[in-house]
Amino acid sequence: MFINRNIDGGTYDAIVIGSGISGGWAAMELCKKGLKTLLLERGRDVKHIVDYPTATLNPWDFKFGMNNTIADNKSDPVQSGAYNPGSKHFYIRDADQPYIQDKPFNWFRGNQVGGRSLTWGRQCYRLSDLDFEANIKESVAVDWPVRYKDLAPWYSYVESHIGVSGQRENLKHLPDGEFLSPMELNCIEKHLAQSIKKNDQNRLLTIARVANLTRGWDSRGPCQNRNLCERGCPFGGYFSSNSSTIPAAMATGNLTLRPHSIVTEVLYDEQKKKAKGVRIIDALTNEVLEFNSKIVFINASTIATASILLNSTSNRFPNGLGNDSEQVGHNLMDHHSSAGASGAHDGYSDLYYKGRRPCGFLIPRFRNLSDSESHAFKRGYNIQGHGEREEWGDKSGHLTGIGKDFKDKLTTPGSWTVWMAGWGECLPYYENMVSLDNSTKDKWGQPLIKINFSFKNNESDMMNDIKETSVQMLEQAGFRNVIGFNYNKPGGATVHEMGTARMGRDAKTSVLNAYNQMHNVSNVFISDGSFMTSSACQNPSLTYMAFTARACAYAVNELKKGKI
Repeated sequence: MFINRNIDGGTYDAIVIGSGISGGWAAMELCKKGLKTLLLERGRDVKHIVDYPTATLNPWDFKFGMNNTIADNKSDPVQSGAYNPGSKHFYIRDADQPYIQDKPFNWFRGNQVGGRSLTWGRQCYRLSDLDFEANIKESVAVDWPVRYKDLAPWYSYVESHIGVSGQRENLKHLPDGEFLSPMELNCIEKHLAQSIKKNDQNRLLTIARVANLTRGWDSRGPCQNRNLCERGCPFGGYFSSNSSTIPAAMATGNLTLRPHSIVTEVLYDEQKKKAKGVRIIDALTNEVLEFNSKIVFINASTIATASILLNSTSNRFPNGLGNDSEQVGHNLMDHHSSAGASGAHDGYSDLYYKGRRPCGFLIPRFRNLSDSESHAFKRGYNIQGHGEREEWGDKSGHLTGIGKDFKDKLTTPGSWTVWMAGWGECLPYYENMVSLDNSTKDKWGQPLIKINFSFKNNESDMMNDIKETSVQMLEQAGFRNVIGFNYNKPGGATVHEMGTARMGRDAKTSVLNAYNQMHNVSNVFISDGSFMTSSACQNPSLTYMAFTARACAYAVNELKKGKI
């Protein structure tokens, strides 16, 4: 059932902090297993369909088209890098919720029910043992306490619920999943795929695997190929907490949802040596409230989760809840996606495409797949991109004229083009971290979050390889005007932040065990990106969901046994 923010306290079986991709999953799983669950969201409520005000608007329905204004860029120097007039309402205002950047770091935030599940890129890729074994093999950070066999059934469980379209490719390092029929590559992408396969049998180009439905699924969809996903989809054509997990949780009658609830700390019971609940500030009234529960799931998103832990101090944990290892806040990671190449092709001028496919193509990782390879960097990257024909907007910057002939030139499709870039792994560095600045407070009196992050030589060397290799693949496929690039985007720009409460085998060097359970506080679980021990190069949201479902099953089982 749904109860609004007027609830002023109480006791529940479970509390979930955050309603994004992993928080929505935690709420659904716990509610389905019979636990009375309180879902706390720091932002406003967003109801599926009802609260997607721009979902059906045309570009000309916006005062300035799809362009952010100078005022937008000035008032939201970070968030305006991610939003446009169609999606601005799903992002915070920078001035309202400042943070400190020791080095440039883009922290994109969507504080509302559903979080960033409303605006995510929907790419869904499994990790493999190439990823889970990398740390131990290379003596980097700590070993993952799990292997692929532990996660495989949970990946399948999640995919079967959310609906993932994709092509099976039988790659050991990028395992296949439970796929709906794939979307289709267009002719220039097929041309590039054929060229890549001809020149290197170890590489392939395939359609992206995405949580966009190619047929109706679980009373949602199918995708309408509008490519307006970031505005919220009234058709339920892609997975979000709002369209799927939260309604499923509500249907059980076990869910209480409270928006406008800023969790300031997890409360620790010194006698029982467990968490007893949470303290919140009502974002609208500034009232301080407490809620109690048997278990707590923290899914506030990596950086916010670290800040909650660091702010949850007690005699037992003076440096933050569960922080005996001194790893809370450290090992912050984000994928880099700055380097790549683009080019144009003179062929296929008689062909076009239909609709606006909401995904591109994927070239799975092909670097450092075996111990025999030797490159200037550890780990690897995948390449994501798309092919399309030049449209009037692409031409308007270099064509001149007036009248009918000029309009005809603008509206005649131009050359086929491809843009592609590498999504690369970032190693876990202890010095990349989140901390609290207790000398500076936000408008709710909470310490500002400070982020210190930078990519290192390994990531830089990888970007160089991405750029060179992307140029090479396009040139081999007969593209002209091939331009390699490196946008040099700061950390956070890929919006895959993770790692600040890593899991591991030893409580002395990690925060969580293999089930996302805090080593030192048995009834606290963290299953957003915080738990990631390394980043791999795959888009991580599917992995968050799989670990969350697994953690919930474990938590409920342990609760029934009386062990937590």
